[in-house]
Amino acid sequence: MSRLFEPTEIKGLKLANRFVRSATWEGMAGHYGAVTPALVNLMARLAEGGVGLIISGHTYINPEGQAGPRQLGVYNNALIPGLRQLTRAVHEKGGRIVLQLAHAGGFANSKLTGQTPLAPSALDVFSKVLPREMTSEDIREVTEAFGLAAHRAREAGFDGVQIHAAHGYLLSQFLSPFFNKRGDAFGGPLENRYRALGQVVKQVREAVGAAFPLLVKLNSGDFLEGGLALEEATEVAQRLQEDGVDAIEVSGGTFKSGNLSPSRSGLTSEEKEAYFTEGARAIRKKVTIPLLLVGGIRSFTVAERIVDQGVADYISMSRPFIREPDLIRRWQSGDRHPAFCLSDNLCFGPARAGEGIYCVTERKEKKKA
Repeated sequence: MSRLFEPTEIKGLKLANRFVRSATWEGMAGHYGAVTPALVNLMARLAEGGVGLIISGHTYINPEGQAGPRQLGVYNNALIPGLRQLTRAVHEKGGRIVLQLAHAGGFANSKLTGQTPLAPSALDVFSKVLPREMTSEDIREVTEAFGLAAHRAREAGFDGVQIHAAHGYLLSQFLSPFFNKRGDAFGGPLENRYRALGQVVKQVREAVGAAFPLLVKLNSGDFLEGGLALEEATEVAQRLQEDGVDAIEVSGGTFKSGNLSPSRSGLTSEEKEAYFTEGARAIRKKVTIPLLLVGGIRSFTVAERIVDQGVADYISMSRPFIREPDLIRRWQSGDRHPAFCLSDNLCFGPARAGEGIYCVTERKEKKKA
């Protein structure tokens, strides 16, 4: 049997295999971030399809941190009953699910939030709206919001939480010298730029307890001139392990990284897959906690090689599951054909339009047939 299908554990959380559904913005939540039947059904399908661990879409921890329309929220206790329905549906199918905690920072959608976005520094690199530089009080409030959100996640029955510190979101912005030009204790050398993330990790750990799985999604590099580079990313990973994080998902890129963004197109060969492998190899040399690798993995042979070579412990995928929520069941049955996802990124269009994410290419093909 392939090692990809062997049972494993992350901080006592038993997983049926080494496949992870990476956080994906589904665009299926209610207008105020509430769980909907469509979202429950999607998560249940992923669990039924054989995904070992599901990571929810990026879930905003307070209203000012919302990134996009119909994004899932965890900023209020009133949202807990709906979130509990979601976790129950996954567990009934034998799955496991982690809630990703996020704040968009300077990339927050002011049209949705009605507020000026907050960022480490007031730079015009984010969007048309100039963000407000966060005060120490703002940082404290956001840190507390992460902790409260993590507590709600546990109350709602999630099997763990993941802090989103990648892709140019708020905590990634603090880590990156491209976005962070502060001159106080939260800017300058890496020790200072890590401080906000370190405080969030501590707050979340206090909120959920020592035994609850705590993951972090981390950029291996921003792929921006003057951004977070791999050498510093490995130091961040070391600090996260020292601070008690249980697993790191290795990713990369930001919304400003052009062709080197987190979701790349043109994956026409195995050589173009797993484009954050170099980052994972470097981080693997520095930490012993489990690593999840995301980024363009489409082929079973590539996934198997990553695990067999010790590059990462888990294979994390996003877009392939939009088209094939039962991909892992297919691979496990012996059909090892690569994922049918074309990596054309057309799937994000319906989410932006408020329809919920789906594979546009698959629907076109079905209409032609």
